[in-house]
Amino acid sequence: MTKVSMRVNGKAVTAEVEGRTLLVEALRGPLGLTGTHVGCDTSQCGACVVHVDGKAVKACTMFAAEAEGAEVTTIEGMANADGSLGVIQQAFQDHHGLQCGFCTPGMVMSAAALLKDNPKPSEAEIRHYLEGNICRCTGYHNIVKAIQAASGQDVAIAAE
Repeated sequence: MTKVSMRVNGKAVTAEVEGRTLLVEALRGPLGLTGTHVGCDTSQCGACVVHVDGKAVKACTMFAAEAEGAEVTTIEGMANADGSLGVIQQAFQDHHGLQCGFCTPGMVMSAAALLKDNPKPSEAEIRHYLEGNICRCTGYHNIVKAIQAASGQDVAIAAE
């Protein structure tokens, strides 16, 4: 067993894990942060995207031990301090950018990384950036609208 210490969503945490434990498994298991989803186990779907030291990472491609000393942000860390939805999360809700919700944590985390690097992305830039995230329900149209809205771009709210 290996002791891994990191900061997750701003809090210092330590977990005892086997050397082969993936970051996504450590987050969901001993750390109890189940918002990060395991979708494909092959790094294809993007449901497990988290931020490690400010960069979007598929947590199924990284061993937990590699996160030693890192700053990790999960979907749980995207909410406002009072527990209300963060800007991107709220935009996904307002613009119906989710259906079953399985891909949503990874989509929100990827969107946050995109908006950090490109505060006003075009539709084409958003679609290109999300190529590593798979959604089987929405057809991506409302996800793109949600990301545009989160960036402050004028987007009509979808009818309920």
